Amino acid sequence: MYHPTVGRLTLRALLGRRRALILMALPALLLLISVLIRTQTGADDRAAAEILGGFALAAMVPLIGVVAGTGAIGPEIDDGSVVYLLSKPVKRHVIITTKLLVAVGVTMLFTALPTLVAGVILGGNSQRIAVAYAAAAAVASIAYSAVFLLMGTVSRNAVVLGLVYALVWEALFGSLVPGARALSIQQWGLSIAERIAAPGAGIESEVGLAAGIILLTVATVGATWYAGRRLRALTLAGEA
Repeated sequence: MYHPTVGRLTLRALLGRRRALILMALPALLLLISVLIRTQTGADDRAAAEILGGFALAAMVPLIGVVAGTGAIGPEIDDGSVVYLLSKPVKRHVIITTKLLVAVGVTMLFTALPTLVAGVILGGNSQRIAVAYAAAAAVASIAYSAVFLLMGTVSRNAVVLGLVYALVWEALFGSLVPGARALSIQQWGLSIAERIAAPGAGIESEVGLAAGIILLTVATVGATWYAGRRLRALTLAGEA
């Protein structure tokens, strides 16, 4: 399930100078906004829910998921260096699960933790809002990483496809097309937040908890399975 060498190389690639700056930019902006709001208005549950829901979960988590998920394997396929990895005696499904675990870890580090800190800054975790959104960010990170990792194996334009999904489908269509919001990882993760937060916290999801968990699981497992299948379809010269 996990290969240490593949994991170490993937982590090094994701935390390279350029990607590290991209990964840190949105969490830093979230924390800055949180500090400014807290100093201006004091502890405010409504502001906490709006910032964590409208910025952290709706924008920061999917965008960082795009960077980590596609970056875990996409560049190796694009530049052809994946052939060196595939030539090693490592099962290809192990390569995929290793890269997924690293992508999930990186995404959670740069989303769930800053979300929790920002929530505490904004409202001191009143009505469990900070913990609720941090949990939603964590579970959404798993599904986003799997889906965007899959995109990295099927297209050279994985980043563009990821941005289209995150910004067009979830953000634009989700606000304009009735029912479209229910078909988004954001809403599935939000079902977790709704259950954790205290009643009256103002956190509502388009899907119920059971449906959210099932859909998150199906998306994660399905994307991981198909990514492994796509990787196995890549053949090296001399392979039968």
